[in-house]
Amino acid sequence: MSNSLLPYDQLCLRAREVRLIRDMGSTLGWDQETYLPPSGVAWRADQLSWLGAEAHRRFTAPEVGDWIAAAEADPARAAENEAEAELHQANLREWRHDYDLATRLPVALVEEAAQAQAHAKEAWVAARQSSDFSLFAPHLGKLIDISRRKADCWGYETCAYDALLNSYERGTRSDKLEILFNDLRKDLVPLVAEATSHPRSPEDLLAGHYAVEKQQAFNREVAEAVGFDFQAGRIDTTVHPFCTDLGPCDVRLTTRYDESDFRSSLFGVLHEAGHGLYEQGLPPGFRGQPAGDSVSLGVHESQSRLWENHVGRSLAFWEIWLPRAAAHFPHLSRLTPQAMYLAVNHAKRSMIRVEADEVTYDLHIMLRFEIERGIFSGDLTVQDIPGEWNARFHQLMGLAVPSDSQGCLQDIHWSLGGFGYFPTYSLGNLNAAHLFAAAQRQDPAISPALAQGDYAPLLGWLRTQIHQQGRRHLPGDLITRAAGAPVSSEAMLTHLRTRYLS
Repeated sequence: MSNSLLPYDQLCLRAREVRLIRDMGSTLGWDQETYLPPSGVAWRADQLSWLGAEAHRRFTAPEVGDWIAAAEADPARAAENEAEAELHQANLREWRHDYDLATRLPVALVEEAAQAQAHAKEAWVAARQSSDFSLFAPHLGKLIDISRRKADCWGYETCAYDALLNSYERGTRSDKLEILFNDLRKDLVPLVAEATSHPRSPEDLLAGHYAVEKQQAFNREVAEAVGFDFQAGRIDTTVHPFCTDLGPCDVRLTTRYDESDFRSSLFGVLHEAGHGLYEQGLPPGFRGQPAGDSVSLGVHESQSRLWENHVGRSLAFWEIWLPRAAAHFPHLSRLTPQAMYLAVNHAKRSMIRVEADEVTYDLHIMLRFEIERGIFSGDLTVQDIPGEWNARFHQLMGLAVPSDSQGCLQDIHWSLGGFGYFPTYSLGNLNAAHLFAAAQRQDPAISPALAQGDYAPLLGWLRTQIHQQGRRHLPGDLITRAAGAPVSSEAMLTHLRTRYLS
């Protein structure tokens, strides 16, 4: 690397190197979730550990800190105009934040975390298949210990869990979330009670056989229609649906299939396509720089929940898409769009978070938030988790948990060390409703376009207001700028009451 380069330019080159390494790790991680044979896990763990550590070493090297400091001291030197100077300022702000956090983590801890996660994922799959928490418990205990050590390295004011939350959503604290979730619970509990007793079209109207290959064809049609670019992405099958980006033109979606119910895969694809549209809409040419990266999980989740729920479960959507669905699944031709709309918005208390309706979904998140807080406050041990989960779930949902696989083992996140991740799902729900209402208010063309099956105006608004902004603004500021006001629960609760109680 030439010493004649300005510090800012050196940062851009190093950031690109680091992103290349991380993209290699993402590619291997995607393969592990989709096609890796079981005997390859140990070597894959070594590969991921080495790549994670190497990316960490390169980004935390002393010269990177020197370049950041030098660029901060004279930020305008490398910029040719005001817009470029603003972009550089945002990049420097985010590089400083990321560097300060990363340099507090020893390389050995990064390697240990990558190793532990690779093995934990396989243990989770086995434990989930056999519904035996004891198979996963030792791995979970190790990941909790690693997360505690990470939190200690990063630092926190009140509790270790705050450091973990902040790594996913800047500015988030557990005490603020507790207030938010308690307020939500006051409205959601009676709303759930009324919605689940509200007369609805019975779900058995959808009874029938849905061949996987036909589901795949229909899902692809829908994903293409909302704007997902299959020249720069694909859909595969996995145990737990996810979206990952392996490069600026390589976004992978995954889903799972149930031949007795097409909704699981369809709404899984719409959800992950929302994530994918965000990744495909990030500013080109800035890969590795904060300006070319998504801003937070709470904003990312807003995109998936917006397309899955506000678009995909709307009456306008099914007035357009029911004929196409019936072309793949002829027995659906007996339904009207209104009947389909009611069937896909049937509210009921259920075990599985990823298949929960909009009304009950956030109660699932509150449960996980409470369990995680208990773990990191020391009030709960690993061995306490199944019993505590089952008791709290029964209190929230009124349902008895029949097995670990339908209880505390249903999600992959803890096997990835993702403590503090779950609350971003509820933040995503709030952001989605807030943004969707703002988009329709700001652009009167969006609602009539959706009624015609034209998703370009909505996607265009999201591209401008969210996707193309990268990390130029902090998450809360980005939402406020886009919607014209800070996020609140008002838009979401209005949406839920309209859809489920009308």
